[in-house]
Amino acid sequence: MIRVERGELAAATAAAVLRPVTSEWAAVTPASRRLEVALGTSLAEQCRATGELPVGAALVTPGGALGFELAVHVAVRSATEPVSPAGVVRALRAGLRRLDEWGVRSVAMPPLGTGAGNLDIEEAAELSIPVLLEHMDSCAFPGEVVIVVESEYEQDVFERRLRPGP
Repeated sequence: MIRVERGELAAATAAAVLRPVTSEWAAVTPASRRLEVALGTSLAEQCRATGELPVGAALVTPGGALGFELAVHVAVRSATEPVSPAGVVRALRAGLRRLDEWGVRSVAMPPLGTGAGNLDIEEAAELSIPVLLEHMDSCAFPGEVVIVVESEYEQDVFERRLRPGP
């Protein structure tokens, strides 16, 4: 099941959180920065100590100070590779594979690849919903995905993309 809710990603109820980052572990949007702060400085330090992630990679860590069981960090851009549809899809697929491997029942995630100069919300929804549906159709985990958005407009875009139709 995929549902869309407005709010703060850090306040979502799920077993895990999917966190978009740069290959150098920096937050990619103000919302992902707020999540980074809420997860705690020790988790941020642990991530940076791991070294760079290639765009499209996913790494699993403990859930940090918020009480998520796990955090799945997905690299959506680097200093040499800007956000692109292909990079976002690779990162989302890698993150979903990690969730399945770890048997994680639910995940909260923001729209991936958005932010100033990146994908618009319509393109983010158009890219991610098919990947999520395909994964959930062929894998046991996660059984629930909560896409956490910040505005009514973003919620409408994702909900429209989830509705079956022509």
